Amino acid sequence: MSLDGIALPKGVMPDAEKLLDAITQAGTAEELNRAGGKAEGFVFGLESGKAIKSQVAERLYVAYDDACSQRSTELSA
Repeated sequence: MSLDGIALPKGVMPDAEKLLDAITQAGTAEELNRAGGKAEGFVFGLESGKAIKSQVAERLYVAYDDACSQRSTELSA
């Protein structure tokens, strides 16, 4: 999973990547749910604060959701 190609304001990408790392490295379903919730709140905050456009927010939501789905599958195996 990667956030490559998503244009974010300067200084935001490191935080976005940390959230993605938290999702992909979650060791339990509880940790995954918490990391996914943080990522969703992060995107919501950026979008509602008008720091990113809705199209960028949607790409971030999809990236985080895909990462959560993939990690959930890995944890279930």
